Parts: sequence; C-alpha cells; structure tokens
Amino acid sequence: MEGKLFLCATPIGNLEDITFRVVRTLQEVDLIAAEDTRHSIKLLNHFEINTPMTSYHEFNKIEKGKYLVEQLRSGLNIALITDAGTPGISDPGEELVKMAYEAGIEVTSLPGPCACITALTLSGLSTRRFAFEAFLPTDKKEKQLVLKELQNETRTIILYEAPHRLVKTLKELLEALGERRMTLVRELTKRYETAFQTTLSEATLYYSEQEPKGECVILIEGKLQKDIEKEGQDKWMALSIQEHMDIYLDKGMDKKEAMKAVSVDRGVPKREIYQMLLDNKE
Repeated sequence: MEGKLFLCATPIGNLEDITFRVVRTLQEVDLIAAEDTRHSIKLLNHFEINTPMTSYHEFNKIEKGKYLVEQLRSGLNIALITDAGTPGISDPGEELVKMAYEAGIEVTSLPGPCACITALTLSGLSTRRFAFEAFLPTDKKEKQLVLKELQNETRTIILYEAPHRLVKTLKELLEALGERRMTLVRELTKRYETAFQTTLSEATLYYSEQEPKGECVILIEGKLQKDIEKEGQDKWMALSIQEHMDIYLDKGMDKKEAMKAVSVDRGVPKREIYQMLLDNKE
C-alpha cells in the first residue's frame, strides 16, 4: 500500500503557532522532509519529535523529489515542512506535490501559519481581493515585466523581501507604481512585530535612513478605479474633439452614437460634446 504526503505548516516565528494535528502528524509519519534540517531540528526538539529527517530544498528538489516519491510508493508516510509557514507557498514544495500527484500518491495539506495571509489581515488594506507575488524575480528583464503587470493591478499586492534588499525594492516599486498607500510588516508573530502603515515614498525615505531588520512583507494598495478612469480620460484629452469623434465615425457609428462614446471616454455630459463641436464650427 502506498504512503501519503502530508504538507505541514510550521510556525513563522512564535513556536506556539502550531496545531495539535501538525505535532501529532510529525510524530507519526515515517520521515520528515525539511527545507533546512539544522533549522527544523530546533522545532522538533521543542516538541520532542524524534522522527527521522531528510533535506528537501531548492537545490535538490528534482533528485530528492524522485527519491521521496519512491519512498512514498514503498509505503512510507512523509511530512513536508519548510523553514517557516506553509509548504508550497514560495518554496520548492510545489514541485514535490506535483511529482506526488503524477505518481498517484495521496496528498493532504494541514492548515496553519502563512506569512502572506497573516500580514494581509494585519495590513489595514483591502483583504477581499489580493495578488501574491512572493519575491520579485532577480533577473532584471523578468522583474521589469512583473512590475509592468502590477502597474494596473487593482487588488492588494503582497510581496516578500529580505531586509538587505528592501530599500532597492521600495525604490523600484515607487518608480513603477507611483505613490501608493502601503503597509510594511516585519518580524511577524515575534516580539518586535510591526505593521508600518505608510506610503511607498515615505517608506523608501524612512528605510534609507533606518536600517531595516527582519524578514519583510510589503503590502501595497491596488490601483484605484478612479485613477484608472482618469488616466484613460487624460489619453483622450490629448485629441481634439473632432479627432476623437472621427475615431468612432470611421468605425461606422452615426454622429449621435459617436458623441455618446466620446462623452463616456472624456467623462463629460453629451451636451458638452455637442456644444464643443458647435463652437469649433464657428
């Protein structure tokens, strides 16, 4: 009979943030695959868990993944843990899950801590819709593509960043997105946890003068619909009324329909468009 893969969420700081189910599962499985065994041994020792561990991380995820799948096929139950939080979120766990499913192995996820969700609920920004981007790409061209995609993102944006790269990333975000409200969350669940509600420009200035410490979650307000509409209107305003009308007339609209479309584009009543056209004729 084949084994089962358990994705076990572990604390992101405070050791009390672990479920009874996760502790019991880590005690009962045959093997624990950990991102960093040296880091995870502290957690296991704290809860008196003596289950054998093996490493599974970004640099061995393919070869070790094959090994773990073979162990699962042979009947072993395996728990996957990351250094902190939920496996598979911004770490190589997603690759093992994929391989397990391809091999017909049963997979289950045990709910628990996740930095992006914890930070989101703490941010004071909209939580109804959000876009999780994890760490921005290190490749310059790929990073620029991601930043360009985010320029018109209306959902709350969530990013991870290390303290030594924080200022550079904030500057890049400010340049790409313009001024936005944001919250910077540091040291989640730990003694010096902070949720700094600010703006991109203020955060950039502050951390240029104050050395950032601790892993950071950057949460940025999505682009407001009114700003998107204004940008659209500004583009149309670069055209004369007649040039704007001609765009729709050339598409086969009659004059009445064209005036209505122009009034919507510019955010002004149709009667104003009519009056402008009359004035231009005089």
